[in-house]
Amino acid sequence: MIKYRSVYVYERGDDKMATELNSETVKEYGRDAGASVVGIAAAKDFDLAPDGFKPNDVLPECHFVIVLGATFPREVLNDIAGYTASRNEMLTKMTEMAKEVAKRIKAAGYKSKAISASGGKWVEGDGRKEQFGYISLKHAAELAGLGVIGKNYLLTNPEYGNLLWLSAVLTDADLIPDQKARYAICDSCNKCVETCPAGALADLASFGKKGCSQFFKIVNKRFEIQCFSCRTACPYRFGINLDLENQEEKLC
Repeated sequence: MIKYRSVYVYERGDDKMATELNSETVKEYGRDAGASVVGIAAAKDFDLAPDGFKPNDVLPECHFVIVLGATFPREVLNDIAGYTASRNEMLTKMTEMAKEVAKRIKAAGYKSKAISASGGKWVEGDGRKEQFGYISLKHAAELAGLGVIGKNYLLTNPEYGNLLWLSAVLTDADLIPDQKARYAICDSCNKCVETCPAGALADLASFGKKGCSQFFKIVNKRFEIQCFSCRTACPYRFGINLDLENQEEKLC
C-alpha cells in the first residue's frame, strides 16, 4: 500500500523533531538543484528491466525512483564541438543534481542512492564489453511520466522535446508515483530511422551502442560525438506542441 506522506521522527536531547517528506517535497529538491522537470516512478514497475539493472538491484530497499531532467541549449545542435562540450557539461551537472537530492533525502532520515548521468556496469555483448547504466534512465523517465521514448530511442518531453539529459535518485521513502504518459508521437514517421547513418534504429529490439560507437571518436586527443541525427531529424525535437515549420527555422 502506498503511503501518501512519510514522516521521519528522531530525537535530539529532550526534543522530538519530525521531517515530512512527500512527493512535492522531493520534486522541490530537484528543482532547487536545477532540474527542469522531475518525475517519480515506482520501483515495482521496472519488472521489464533486465536482472541486475532494476532499482532494487542497486538499492534493495528502494520503493521509488525520482527522475531529474534538465535541458541543454538547442543551438548546440548546429555544432559538433559545441554538442560534445554541452553533453560533457550536462553529464556532470545532472550527476551533481542527483547527489544533491540524495543528500537532502538522506538528511531527512531516508535511504537514498544517486544514479549518475554516466557510468554503470560493464557487460559482455557481441564479443566485447559494453557499459550500461545502473538503471535505464530513459525508461525510468518514461515510467515517471516525463515523456515517451520514440523510434529514435530518445525520451521526448512535451515542453523540452528530446533535449533533456537525465539522472535519478533511488529512495526507500513512500511517495506518490506520477502517471505514465499515454500519448504517442511517432505514428508512421520514420525520419530518424531513415536518417541514421549507422542503421542503428532499424530494430529497437536489438538496439545497442555498437551501431553508434563508430561516431564516438577521439579528435586531437579529445572525445567528440560526430553524429546526433537521431535528435535533429525528429519533428518534435524542441517539443511536442510546437509548430513544425517554426522548429525548422529555429534549427537552421
